[in-house]
Formats: sequence, C-alpha cells, structure tokens
Amino acid sequence: MSDGTAQRTVFFVSDGTGITAETLGHSVLARFDAVTSQQVRVPFVTDEAAMRAVVARIDAVAERDGVRPIVFATLVNPSLTALVSTAKALVLDLFQPFVTPVEAELGRRAGSNVGGFHTMADAERYTRRIEAINFSLAHDDGQSSTGLAEADVILVGVSRCGKTPTSLYLAMQYGVKAANYPLIPEDFERDALPEALPPFRGKLFGLTIQPERLAQVRHERRPNSRYASLENCRREVREAERLMQREGIAWLSTTTKSIEELAATIMTEVKLDRRGF
Repeated sequence: MSDGTAQRTVFFVSDGTGITAETLGHSVLARFDAVTSQQVRVPFVTDEAAMRAVVARIDAVAERDGVRPIVFATLVNPSLTALVSTAKALVLDLFQPFVTPVEAELGRRAGSNVGGFHTMADAERYTRRIEAINFSLAHDDGQSSTGLAEADVILVGVSRCGKTPTSLYLAMQYGVKAANYPLIPEDFERDALPEALPPFRGKLFGLTIQPERLAQVRHERRPNSRYASLENCRREVREAERLMQREGIAWLSTTTKSIEELAATIMTEVKLDRRGF
C-alpha cells in the first residue's frame, strides 16, 4: 500500500456539467503540491445505474493505484450522494456543508432541481455575455477599431503575451466587452500607441510577460524565427513596458498568474468589479 503522500487520481462527479465540482476541487487541490496524477470529470450522472458504474470505475482505480482516489461531488439527489459515498475513495460532498446551514437560516429545504444554479441567471445577463463574446472576437488582436467606445477594457501588449485568452475569459465569465491590441515594432519605432487607442486611454490595461517565457511561446508558433528569438523578445518587452509606463498605463505580468487571477485583477483595477454579473 502506498503512503498517504502518494499522488492520487481525482474524480469530479456531478449530476450537471461538473464545472462547479472541478472549480471548487481545483481550489482545494491548489493548496497541496504534486497531489494529483490524473483528473477525471464525470458529468451528468443522474440515475442510480449510472452512479453504480461510476463507483465501479472509482473502485477499479483504487485497486490499480493501491491508494484511495479523491472524489469531489456536487449532487442534488441524496440517493446518488449515498451511492458515491460507498466508493473506495475519499468522497467530499461539496454541497452539503453549505446547504444545511442555509436551510436552517432560511427555515426551508433546498430544492432538488439539477443545474438550478444556471437557471438563476436571467435572460438579460445571458444576452450580455453572448454580446461580450462576440465583441471580443470581433476586436481581437486589433482586427477592428470600430466600436471601441463600447469596450469596457482594451488590453495592450506584445504579441503572444496572453491578451486573447484573457479577453475571452473576461467576456465569458463576466460579460465584459474586452478588446485587445498588439504593440508591434512599428509602434516602438513611432514611440506611440496604435493610432486608434489614445481616445480611449482610460480603458487601456497592459499585459506583459518575461522575455524567456515569451520566446518559449513564440517558438511553438514560429520555431527558429527572429520573431521568437530571445533577443527580439527582450527588446519588444522592454519597449512595450517603457511605452506603457510613459503613457501611464497600468500593466500586469502574465508569466506566473492564472487567467482567473489576471481577470480578477483587471476587473478590480479598471473598476469593473462593481458591476452586477
């Protein structure tokens, strides 16, 4: 039998998409170094037959690994929760520790509707997120300067520093209309921001990155090119940071931060966190 510090297979089991289980599970696991060897999301487990198959799968992994898997579960149906709890695993019910105190506080039982969290978002909020996604796609990488007045934030930085994924995450998660513009060698030669941006200076937020990491990312796209060379990456990052500093643009390094951390910081810095989502 392996000792308690061995790496574990982690299951995220849900009667819905499994996103909540995975998100909360990852938050817990992030506090422990090198714990997981494999992560398995098992969504839409809505009946006992399906759950018994899941339990058999978990038990097989326990037998194979010689150590208990960890199971994060978000299940509405108590019978399914009881079934998954029979697995040869550490099973963590992520709902019950919160549901029971809230039931006591409100003086009523929680509903049994699967995926009820997602129905709470009204049509207006949903529409706003779709519009934000479409806006971010249309204004990715400086494709269009039309409609920038509608942007909630405009991200600037050198190519491949993380502007596109951050823009899309802001749109999908928060309904933020995020455009992004690359800072390119021509801008550094002119010593000025792209021509479309000065009127919207108050909406600008910069992203930067360590040159070594940038070179690594660019090499994956264009191996052995001048574009990806460490020397060029150092020069572009240095010039971009100098330009942002001169223009009074706050910036953040993407090198060691998750996209969630980047988005949360941008929301706070640009004062978008006061909006209701």
